[in-house]
Amino acid sequence: MLKKRLAIVALTSVGFLPLAQAADQIQDDRWYVAPFATFVKTGGDRRASDGWGGGMGLGKILNKHFNVEVKGFYEGFGGDNGPWDLAGGTADVQYYFARDKFSPYAVIAAGGMNTCASANCGAGFIGEAGAGFTYELHDNFLLRSDVRYRYNNNLNTHVQPGTDEFHDMTVNVGFVIPFGDKPKAAAKAEAPIVVAAAPADCSTLDADSDGVNNCLDLCPGTIKGSKVDNKGCPVRLVLKGEHFKYDSAELTLNAKEILDGVAKSLISYPQKNDIEVQGHTSSEGTNAYNMKLSQRRAQSVVDYLKMKGVANKLMAKGYGETQPIADNSTEAGRSENRRVELIWIEN
Repeated sequence: MLKKRLAIVALTSVGFLPLAQAADQIQDDRWYVAPFATFVKTGGDRRASDGWGGGMGLGKILNKHFNVEVKGFYEGFGGDNGPWDLAGGTADVQYYFARDKFSPYAVIAAGGMNTCASANCGAGFIGEAGAGFTYELHDNFLLRSDVRYRYNNNLNTHVQPGTDEFHDMTVNVGFVIPFGDKPKAAAKAEAPIVVAAAPADCSTLDADSDGVNNCLDLCPGTIKGSKVDNKGCPVRLVLKGEHFKYDSAELTLNAKEILDGVAKSLISYPQKNDIEVQGHTSSEGTNAYNMKLSQRRAQSVVDYLKMKGVANKLMAKGYGETQPIADNSTEAGRSENRRVELIWIEN
């Protein structure tokens, strides 16, 4: 009998699941009262006939899924060992699959109950589980019904000789009366009409300041400071200044700060061309030594940019003192010649 009742509760709950897709309603968080009548289908362990009862609940809507409720009840029925009187109360938690005109829910409850069978009385524990629904007739009036399995343990009070555990089924029918006005959805404000501004003449704009107007620029977002071709695509970026410690390929702090900016630009720049990183020196020292030094310096730049996450294919190439851009006879000229260049290679 117990297994049959649990199956009925489970099947009833599953039957409600497809209704869980109902549209969400505006949040209702009112208090309510819920009077109800009860039909009791007694278990065979009571050796009693079926009976009737009723009660009252006081509850609160917490959110779109949960209600909490406390309720008291009285039930009575006949039996082989005299009339039965049940009086008790529970704390309920109801889970609503949807809040709509028709709203199915599952419920669990726990509480206490005083049981009298003829002259034998005793207090015990009850637990309930079941499923039900509400049907809204008005904002402040809903029909409600549920079916529950009830477990009752009278804790060795021996109300019924032979057992203190009882298994019943209850069917409750009643109504819910919420207090106050039902929350209403706020009126939606009309979206403002946006009038698009007339597009500016692209021939007068140069968004990335590379000297090529937006109409002709095929590579928008050019890295700042780079030289571009007539299509606005980068071809060369020259990094000047003291980038390495004296007679060394170790990057200075100033060089790392500059390369951090270069790396950030290369990562965000959409064109991922291969790039040759060229190292150049002044004419101080032998040509062979300068060639090796410029190669090590170019490789240092490549390694640093890769460490910073640059995805372009980077190739280090040392040119030593073979490609001066200024007079090596002056310190100012030699300083110009000590440089690193990034050369974009057409794919």
